[in-house]
Amino acid sequence: MNIELLISQFIVLWAVIDPIGTIPVFIAVTKGYTDKEKNSIARSASIVAFIILLFFALVGEFLLGKVGVPLAAFQTSGGVILFMFAMNMIFGDSKPEEELQMIKKSEKETAIFPLAIPSIAGPGAILALVLLAETKNVNMKGFALLIGLLLIILFINYLLMRGSTKIHKYLGNSGAIVISKVMGLILASMAANNILMGIKEFFKIKV
Repeated sequence: MNIELLISQFIVLWAVIDPIGTIPVFIAVTKGYTDKEKNSIARSASIVAFIILLFFALVGEFLLGKVGVPLAAFQTSGGVILFMFAMNMIFGDSKPEEELQMIKKSEKETAIFPLAIPSIAGPGAILALVLLAETKNVNMKGFALLIGLLLIILFINYLLMRGSTKIHKYLGNSGAIVISKVMGLILASMAANNILMGIKEFFKIKV
């Protein structure tokens, strides 16, 4: 697997998981908790998110095959959904603005919702993992590297949640929103590429 592909996959996963955008969400839902409880919530949310994303990376394409959906069709429709997701990041409610409305008070619930789902393992991240893990283009080594990238991003996300209080003092909600919108712009271009590649594969177009 070449470096360009790894960088591309990293950018896609970073954009859809959006660790920076998780910071204000984490701060809001953990108000009143001790530092020990916050660390526990961050750890639990990261583990749950990884299990969810790994599951879809492993069986996502298999499930599609069982319902008779060609991967090219899924890639095209997935690209459209990712593009809409990106447009929402750019023009609509950004991740921090939208997910701050989903706050739960229970510590256990907080780790799962809205942190693990949908802040970390949201629809965009699940869809991106299914597309990136396409077995036609990814062998076992490539899949292992993809999961490695996912672990790196989730670990960075975990560290950012651990240090969220200090980071938020410098970024503020506005800073996190700006970064989220820039990530949306990058994701939009990659979503458009998914649509074009899906159409090319479905119609067997040679370029």
